[in-house]
Amino acid sequence: MRQHRQSPALESIHPNPAGIDIGSHTHWVCVPAERDATSIRSFGCFTADLHALADWLATCGVETVVMESTGVYWIPLFQILETRGFAVQLVNAQHVKTLPGRKSDVLDCQWLQQLHSYGLLAGSFRPTDQVCVLRSYIRHRDNLIKSACVHLQRMQKALTQMNVQLHQVVSDLSGTTGMAILRAIVAGERNPQTLAALRHHRAQRSEAEIAQALQGDYRQEHVFVLQQELQLYDVYQTQMAACDQQIEQCLADFEAKVDLNEQPLPPPKYKRHKPQDNQPAFDLRTHLYRMSGVDFTKIDGMGVLTVQTILSEVGLDPSRFPSVKHFTSWLGLCPGSRITGGKVKSSATRRVVNRAANAFRMSAQAAGKSHSALGAFYRRLRTRLGTPKAITATAHKIARLFYQLWTTGQGYVDPGENYYEQRCRERTLKQLQKRAQALGMEIVHRPLEEMIS
Repeated sequence: MRQHRQSPALESIHPNPAGIDIGSHTHWVCVPAERDATSIRSFGCFTADLHALADWLATCGVETVVMESTGVYWIPLFQILETRGFAVQLVNAQHVKTLPGRKSDVLDCQWLQQLHSYGLLAGSFRPTDQVCVLRSYIRHRDNLIKSACVHLQRMQKALTQMNVQLHQVVSDLSGTTGMAILRAIVAGERNPQTLAALRHHRAQRSEAEIAQALQGDYRQEHVFVLQQELQLYDVYQTQMAACDQQIEQCLADFEAKVDLNEQPLPPPKYKRHKPQDNQPAFDLRTHLYRMSGVDFTKIDGMGVLTVQTILSEVGLDPSRFPSVKHFTSWLGLCPGSRITGGKVKSSATRRVVNRAANAFRMSAQAAGKSHSALGAFYRRLRTRLGTPKAITATAHKIARLFYQLWTTGQGYVDPGENYYEQRCRERTLKQLQKRAQALGMEIVHRPLEEMIS
C-alpha cells in the first residue's frame, strides 16, 4: 500500500511574538498561550493604557510585535513600543487578508500573532526616528504651502472680479512685483502709473503695459476680500518661516557623512538670484550634502526641495533596500509583471501613494525641459509613448541614478544631450545591420554631402 509523505510543519521563526489589532478606541493584543492565563487582552487608547500594554508585553517575555491598523492610530503605540526596546512591525491589512486559512472564530490579533510567529508577514517600511521627525516637519510645511496657495487663488479671483488683469503681465502673483502691487492696492493706491512704478527692474513687461492691465473697477467689497486674503497669506508665510527654523535645527542635528573642509560642496549647476519654488531662507543644499554625502542636485530636474522630500521619505540608510529593483518597486515606478500562461497581461506600474515617487515624477517633468541626456530621453519617449508614460519612465531612470549615487557616494556627470542622441543613432544603426544580414543584404554608409548632391 502506497504511503503518503506528510508535509513538515511550519517552524516558528519568532519564538516570542505578539499581535495587535489597532482600533480607534480599543487595541486587542494576543501573546503566546503559555505566557499568561489570559493570552488575549484589550487595552484602551489613552497613554496610560498604552504604557500598561507595553508593561504586559514585557512581563510575558515578548520581543517582537506586529500590528495592523488603518489611519494614524498606530503611531503613538508604535513609538512607545519602539522606545521600550520591542522590534515592532506595521503590516499591510491587504496582505494579511490575502493569506488563506483564517477561521471565522479567530480574532485578528490571534491571526496576526500566529502568522508573525511563522515569519509570513512583512513589515511596512519606516525610516529611523530622527528621519521621521524631519519628515513630520516637511509634510507640515507642504500643508502650509497648499493652504497659502488657496488664499493666493482667492486673491486672483478678487482681482479678476475687479477686472485687474495683473496675471497677464506678471508671471507670478506671489513674486516681488506682484506682492508690491497687491499691498499698494490694499493700502488704497488706485493710480495705474503709480502701481506700475513698483515693478521690479528684472520684470519682462514695461511700466506702460502693467499700467494698462491695472485699470479696473476697484469695488469696495472686492478690495476688502483682497485685503483679508492677503493677510491670511502673510500668516501662512510667517508660519512657514517658523517651520523652516525647526527644519534647519533638525537638519543640523544629523551626523555629517562628509567633511565640508576636505570635500567642499561643488558650485550649483544653475545660479539663482533669489530662492525659487518656496525654498527656505537658509542654505538647504549644504545641509543635504553634509548629511547624505552626495550632491543629488547635480541630477537634472532635482532641486533642493525635491531632494529634501525624497530623503525625508526614504531615510539615509540605503541598506534598507537590498537592490535598485527593490527601491524602484517600493516607489511603484518599475514596470509590472502580470504574466499568466507565459503571456504578459499587463506591464503597467502599481498604483501606490508615495510622496517620494511623486517627487521623482516632478523631477522627470523638470528634466524633460533641460538640454541634457535625461531631457533627450524624456522627449524621445514622449514622442513614441505619450507624456504620462514618458514621465514614469524618466522618473524610473532618475530613481535608479539616485540609488546609484546613494549607495556609492559618487558624483553625477551629465553625458550631454548630443551623447545620448549619438548612442540612440548607433543602436538604431546596429539594429538595421542585423536585419539586413538576416535578409542577406548589407548596409552601405554614404556621407550626407554625397546624398544631397
